[in-house]
Amino acid sequence: MSTSRTANLLVELFVEELPPKALKKLGESFATVLADSLKAQGLAAADAAVTPYASPRRLAVHVSAVADKAADQPVQHKLMPVSVGLNAEGQATPALLKKLGSLGLGAEVVASLKKLPDGKAEALFIDTVKPGATLADGLQKALEESLAKLPIPKVMTYQLQEGEGEGFQPGWTSVNFVRPAHGLVALHGEKVVPVATLGLKAGRGTQGHRFEARVSPVVLRDADSYAAQLREEGAVIASFAERRAEIVSQLEAAAGRAGQHLKPIEDEALLDEVCALVERPNVLIGRFEEAFLAVPQECLILTMKANQKYFPLLDTEGKLTHQFLVVSNISPSDASAIIGGNERVVRPRLADAKFFFDQDRKKTLASRVPGLAKVVYHNKLGTQGERSERVRAIAHAIVNQLRMATLPFTVDDKDHFDVLDSKAQQAALLAKTDLLTDMVGEFPELQGIMGGYYARHEGLRDGVAIAIEDHYKPRFAGDALPRNHTGTVVALADKLETLVGLFGIGQLPTGDRDPFALRRHALGVIRILIEKNLPLALPELLAGATGAFFDIGADDLSLTKDESFGGDAPNVRTKVSNFFYDRLAVSLREQGYSAQEVDAVLALQPPRLGDIPRRLAAVRAFAALPEAESLAAANKRVSNILKKAEAAVEAQVDAALFKEPAEGALYEALQAVVPKAQAAFEQGDYTASLQALAVLRAPVDAFFDGVMVNADDAALKANRLGLLATLHAAMNRVADISRLAA
Repeated sequence: MSTSRTANLLVELFVEELPPKALKKLGESFATVLADSLKAQGLAAADAAVTPYASPRRLAVHVSAVADKAADQPVQHKLMPVSVGLNAEGQATPALLKKLGSLGLGAEVVASLKKLPDGKAEALFIDTVKPGATLADGLQKALEESLAKLPIPKVMTYQLQEGEGEGFQPGWTSVNFVRPAHGLVALHGEKVVPVATLGLKAGRGTQGHRFEARVSPVVLRDADSYAAQLREEGAVIASFAERRAEIVSQLEAAAGRAGQHLKPIEDEALLDEVCALVERPNVLIGRFEEAFLAVPQECLILTMKANQKYFPLLDTEGKLTHQFLVVSNISPSDASAIIGGNERVVRPRLADAKFFFDQDRKKTLASRVPGLAKVVYHNKLGTQGERSERVRAIAHAIVNQLRMATLPFTVDDKDHFDVLDSKAQQAALLAKTDLLTDMVGEFPELQGIMGGYYARHEGLRDGVAIAIEDHYKPRFAGDALPRNHTGTVVALADKLETLVGLFGIGQLPTGDRDPFALRRHALGVIRILIEKNLPLALPELLAGATGAFFDIGADDLSLTKDESFGGDAPNVRTKVSNFFYDRLAVSLREQGYSAQEVDAVLALQPPRLGDIPRRLAAVRAFAALPEAESLAAANKRVSNILKKAEAAVEAQVDAALFKEPAEGALYEALQAVVPKAQAAFEQGDYTASLQALAVLRAPVDAFFDGVMVNADDAALKANRLGLLATLHAAMNRVADISRLAA
């Protein structure tokens, strides 16, 4: 029976200021890996409570009910085959004695060896006990593992100073870590665990707030007093989550003090970063001159967030006000100096934004078009000017496809498609010109947005400015789609140009690497086509996109010469098309559709992606029918038979060749069902089309029970295969229902 003592464990590594954008992940990783290692070694239970702590100058973890020694573990060792370990008289051979010696055992244990089956023969086994790890050893291992696995963005090399560890030479011994470490705490209950790392020996003392700690150092009584002592004596909220919640609470309270119905801008990444910059937050209200509000608010908001880490205040309509919130790391009785300092610091930033905005508006977007010819897009794909021409060509092709669509599509301005084409051409030509502006040069995140502002300033015709602003949309998961048809056309053209061009020169995503965000571009096209239910077929879109490359400057592009693609447009289209359907499959499964449902629909690669939600709904409804399982299995059988046919099978049937009643019965059922299913399919009622097939279950089952398809008579065999081909075509218009078979 184990006599180990359990107590809660606290481990803290005290360091210099950690990278704020990485702190949250560093804290979570440090706590998780260390606790998992303790659990794996049997020092902590699988359900032990793990509490991470992370502040700008510390990483820590609290683990409940940690044992000072893990339980001993019975271990059964396989030694060797009986025929090798024992001679004819049953005595130990020299080989067995040598093996036992390697385990620290002698000949006296031979009598206790077990003979157990091992494959076709018997082998010798011995039962031993592996001593459980002590906390000191186990924690040392866990600590080293946690530090080795930290997701450190960039490692620092620094020299240890005097007193920072035995066996180290001050000023000469180098350590590699994310930031210089200056303290290590390891408390098991109230006792210090003797571990060491980074030249530091564990103790019970840590440091509080740089300026506001009541005592220094903070001497921890035990593992459970860590958070409370740091808060009370050290003026530090050690928990990242608690500190973040405190900031949110103070932001809301300060916004209420600043004015009725004001609210701080919502930005989770900024909140995490600010939380990683302060140990005890104190939110203050600052102001700037209202004259700056004449500058587009995106510019002001971005400079305040990115450069100053402020939270701009918005009114009820989402418009920027002249007030902002500062999260300070100190709490003086008179905060006027802090507020004044922040107001003085932000003013030049806003003045720069105003200057850029004023300067940029002195030149029209059209006057910047020639400058795009001097901006390299990709060394194998030419300049931004050449890219703009390709986007224009693709946009023109998309408008023509919309013009010729069989499904209804109405342009949004009550004019004909020529107007839409003209607007799309203008927007595509000007869409990248804001890359040459001072504002976008300073804030690349504003590309597109600033183009829209400058287009409106110039008085460009309705819809073009919005299209310029929206052509990057959706920029990320959950982002809004383009707001008008012109923007939709240009956004599709821009993303298709990127995909086809980069696929054409072999720049495909690999594993986790996707430097050109091609997965995001593909999902953007998918979302636009599906959510806007556009009457556009993917093969036609890709044909138009590849045509822009192969028709415009094809002789100068590596695209047509890349041997991995064979230098031909169809090969590029096929690869990009497969990429789209692969990304769509992942997206649909993430939305909650089953793998079977997704496979059934996408196996047919429906050309119009806007159909896919209705096809999925139809498959789900069909799968719920009692006949579904039998029909799916039969369809799978039909598919296998047709694949094994010696030649291509045509869906042609001669009723005069029927020999078995089941043949005629299936044929008659198909004659009755196919027109109904076909009519429903053409009307877009995919659920009704699939459900019409339910009545085929009985005749299909009867056919396979009573008919030999591969008959000796060639004509009879061909006729039966033709009947199955007819059945297969009828059953797989909406989806490949064989994919639903278990």
